[in-house]
Amino acid sequence: MAASREDSAQRLSRHKPVLLRETLQQLQLSPGLTVIDGTVGAGGHSEFILKQIGPTGTLIGLDRDTTMLEFASQKLQGNNVTLKQSSYADLDQVLAEMNLQGVDRILVDLGLSSDQLEHEGRGFGFSTTGQLDMRFDTTQGRSASDLLNNATTQDLIHIFETYGEEKFASSIAEAVVRRRTDSPIESVADLNRIVEQAIPTAVQNQSDKHPATRVYQALRIAVNDELKHVEKALTETFPSSLPPGGILAVITFHSLEDRLVKQTFQDDKLWENLTPKPIVPRPNEQKMNPRSRSAKLRVARRISRNPQN
Repeated sequence: MAASREDSAQRLSRHKPVLLRETLQQLQLSPGLTVIDGTVGAGGHSEFILKQIGPTGTLIGLDRDTTMLEFASQKLQGNNVTLKQSSYADLDQVLAEMNLQGVDRILVDLGLSSDQLEHEGRGFGFSTTGQLDMRFDTTQGRSASDLLNNATTQDLIHIFETYGEEKFASSIAEAVVRRRTDSPIESVADLNRIVEQAIPTAVQNQSDKHPATRVYQALRIAVNDELKHVEKALTETFPSSLPPGGILAVITFHSLEDRLVKQTFQDDKLWENLTPKPIVPRPNEQKMNPRSRSAKLRVARRISRNPQN
């Protein structure tokens, strides 16, 4: 049974912020700054950001997932803290509601938190036992289960190949369609079984990753339209929300997202690229937090106020 939101609020976060030291250094924080944490999660990065901007600074934490906001509220408190359920792609609307013209710093961590992955009722992770939902905002859109039970074979292949870079996308998609003709695909166990049967055993034995890892990643990205949010934020929202001198830091975990950020920061009319090569976790961090291994941090300083200049 899924934990209630009251239960979630009482649990302590198990998430470890990725590239914490490097991110704080690159943001060049100082007292009095206004900082956006566009994916505040459990407040891992923001807890330390808040210390550096001090009581004269302002922290605005956004997240599409209300459960994450409940976690964040345990760490982030004070008159200078605002937490809102919103996508970072809609930051301009948030600022308008708060009568703010712009901000000094923006941080976006595009990874999934450990708390989300391990939540039994959300279906984000293959090691859980719940239903396949995977929505950040459970009041909107269709769930992963809905997608699996209704998408065409070609659509499923596209999702698994494009968002998961899954080599066995066709086999898995066909297996999904065969299975759903007998009974709906509803649970994590259902999907795990399908993927395990679709990928050759010999291939599975050659990897230390669960065979469904890429499929879960692909479904999560598709269900939440994550790339659309990234594209809108990079091309519209962030340029209009950061004045000249403002700094944007983005942590990615997926090659498609990282490519979008890299291409965006190459526009020297808008951005001064502060990280020609992405910053990656140190070996010690990768050892202590294996989920950090694919993380990349890219940072840029805003140059022109008008995106058309």
